[in-house]
Amino acid sequence: MLTYKLKKKPGRFLALTSLTVEEFDELLTTFKKCWQTDVEKRATAKARQRKIGGGRKPTLKSPENMLLFILLYFKIYPLQ
Repeated sequence: MLTYKLKKKPGRFLALTSLTVEEFDELLTTFKKCWQTDVEKRATAKARQRKIGGGRKPTLKSPENMLLFILLYFKIYPLQ
């Protein structure tokens, strides 16, 4: 599983994401804000099947790993 530890290898990071580490960090700040807004929006939604915290736990827990996965997916997705 790829992790945000890939940041320590800038050449490989650039090859996999098409972004430098600095560009990724800039994008990450925006992604974190948007992610937090979405979490708050879902928490205040009225219709829920389960209590907050119920259901499947996320595999990618940190925003850094979520964004890295999204970028890798878009780069290697063959039907784009």
